[in-house]
This record gives sequence, C-alpha cells and structure tokens, in this order.
Amino acid sequence: MKESQYFQEVERIIVKNEADKIITAYGSNYKDLMAKWNIGKILVEAQGGEKRAKYGNELINKWSKVFTLKYGNGYSARNLRDMRQFYSTFPIWRAVLAKLSWTNIVKILPIKNENERNYYINQVILNNLSSRELINEIKSKAFDRLSYADKNNIKLIDENNKSNLPMTIKDIIKDPIILETDMDLSNIKEENIHDILIKLANIRYLNLGVGYALIGHEYRIIKNGTIHYIDLLYFNYLFNCFVVIEVKRHPATAQDIGQIELYVNLVDNTLKRDNHDKTVGIILVPKKNDFIVDYCTSKENIFLTTFKIINKNENVMEEILM
Repeated sequence: MKESQYFQEVERIIVKNEADKIITAYGSNYKDLMAKWNIGKILVEAQGGEKRAKYGNELINKWSKVFTLKYGNGYSARNLRDMRQFYSTFPIWRAVLAKLSWTNIVKILPIKNENERNYYINQVILNNLSSRELINEIKSKAFDRLSYADKNNIKLIDENNKSNLPMTIKDIIKDPIILETDMDLSNIKEENIHDILIKLANIRYLNLGVGYALIGHEYRIIKNGTIHYIDLLYFNYLFNCFVVIEVKRHPATAQDIGQIELYVNLVDNTLKRDNHDKTVGIILVPKKNDFIVDYCTSKENIFLTTFKIINKNENVMEEILM
C-alpha cells in the first residue's frame, strides 16, 4: 500500500473514533483503545514493519501535524508514538486491555519485562488503580519486592478477573504501603497516622493489596471483661481470613509482636468461623527492626511491613521515626 493509503486508513479510524466519543460520551473505552491499537498497527505497517518503525519518526511527525490541526492534541506526535508502541507491545489484541484507561496504558508501556508489565496491568484491574496510584506502585518497585517475581509466569488477568495470583497472603502484602495526605509532614504524630489510615480506609483509598474488605477501625473486642481495640480489622476474601493491622510510629518491638498475637488470637476465638482460614496479623511501621524481621519469619501468620507518607500536594515522601 502507498503512504497516502495508510494515511487515509488512519484518518478513517480517527474520524470514526471521534464520532464514537461524541455519541457515547466516552462510554465505550473499548472502542477508543481499539482505535488507538489499530492506528498503531497501521503506523508500524506504513513505516515498513516492526524493526524499521521502532526508529522512524519522520512519518509520524508529518502526519501528526495534519491530524492535530484537524482533530486536536490527542493525535500529537507523542501520542501517535504511544499508539505505535501500544500495538508493538501487544501485537495480539486482548479484550482485557479495555479495562485500563489510556493514561494507565501509557504509564505501563515503557516497562520492558513482560512479567512486570502483566503484574501492574493486573493490579490496575484488580484494585481499580488511578494513574497516580499506578505511578506510586511503579515508583515504589512493588513488582521487585514480590517473592514470586522471579518465577517468570505472571500472565495477564482474563476477562473474568482471574489470574495466576500468588499462593500465600505474604505475597500480596505491600511494602511499603503508601499513605497520601495534605498534612504538613514535619508535624506528623502517631495519632495523625491513625487518622490518615482511617480516612483512607473509610473512602476505600487505602491500597493494602488485593482482596481486602474493611470490617472496622478501632474495632472493639471484649474478652473476660477487658476491652481491646484493634487499629484496623479487614477480611481478605481471596484468602478467606481476617486480617488484623496494628500501626506503630516506631520500629516494631517484641512487645508489639506480643500485642498483635493477642489480637489475632482474640479474633480467632470470637469472630473466626470454622470455614475461615487462620487470622493474619500485620504490623505497620515506619522502619523495620532487623531482629523483629527475623523473629517474624518464624511465624506463619504474623507479618511486618512499612508505610511511607506522601504529601499529595508536594509529592514528597517522608519517613516518620520517633
């Protein structure tokens, strides 16, 4: 095909896509992404195939001037290059990709490792991550911290949201857990951390990982006349167990381990049903104590992880220490 024919084919897709946007008011993400994928496919073909297209931007620069003038900035040279990379990264169309926004796809495209790329795509879908949350996940190297990251078998989630998820809850506990606030980080106190966690948990913005449903905060359990308050109590529906979370402003101590073991036992004895798996305890701290880390490894249901607080207005990450 001649260059002019490729150009006309791309323009035909653009015209149809822009018309679909008006009719559906962006109701069909599938059509929009499919259009971008098809544009990327034609760009690769017009530039002489995958190897040549990788380095050739002259045609894209020329076409983008026409398309931008006629249809807006959505067809700039940069966006056309992203569409080309979209097709090159996923040469076989997968319907599950339509569950992502174009913004999230653009953030994922630079990731070369297929397992890592699939992991973040799955996380976006399972946790309904915004582009900002996705960026935080990538910056915090969530994939690198996974115990199963070197197995090289992470597949894209299917249309029913099923994937080859890790086999233990340990593999989906994030480290660090990112907390966003508009508070002045220099004046953060322990009660502020609790407030931030509770606020994020209540608006379902506390991203602990996959499968967590909030039961309550400052959850009260009475045993033998004594009242105990659990910072945060969740149920993980993927692993069919309660999850006790205690938040500390200081590195974990042996006393903290003893406290969360008590709370885990209380939940097992009062809330857990026969069909539930054993309750899990997580201590959330600003910095790990190596001795306590070693101690936790001998316990199958007590885990230690860290939090980082970000000022969302300044995008500054802070370690909070005593």
